[in-house]
Amino acid sequence: MITLGLQTAADFPSAPSIELFQTWATAIESLVDSASDVSLRIVDRDEMAGLNQQYRNKVGTTNVLAFPCELPEELPEDWQQLTAMPLAAEELALETSAEITFLGDIVICAPVVASEAEQQGKSELSHWAHLTVHGILHLLGFDHYEEADAERMEETEATILKKLGFENPYH
Repeated sequence: MITLGLQTAADFPSAPSIELFQTWATAIESLVDSASDVSLRIVDRDEMAGLNQQYRNKVGTTNVLAFPCELPEELPEDWQQLTAMPLAAEELALETSAEITFLGDIVICAPVVASEAEQQGKSELSHWAHLTVHGILHLLGFDHYEEADAERMEETEATILKKLGFENPYH
């Protein structure tokens, strides 16, 4: 199970509900071994441009950034997993506390989603779904720097999005 926490930096009326984001994350859970948490932040162009500059040394904005959780190596091995609090165990319908892995953070720029969806002739909702899936796959170690890796990631995205009722974003 992947559980999303949602932060919104400003009011973006076209941003999907937490329930939709959670539905999209749930479609990926077959790729994770344990209960996992992801933090999702919806931002404006200025915040995204700042993050893009700070973490990628690139000027300007982008649609999505993913920051996989990287705990320091010097931490004890058992710290690589976060133990769920009893309340979380109840929410997950578990009888006892469970191990929960924090996968990392995803940041999506709402104005870029809107403009790209219009430019690409697709619905904003399908683009939100695609970028959410894309970001989570990055947290799971997928990338698109090498052609073979890009093909694998795109195929995985298309399969997940089809399962959710969306068309292949690359066609």
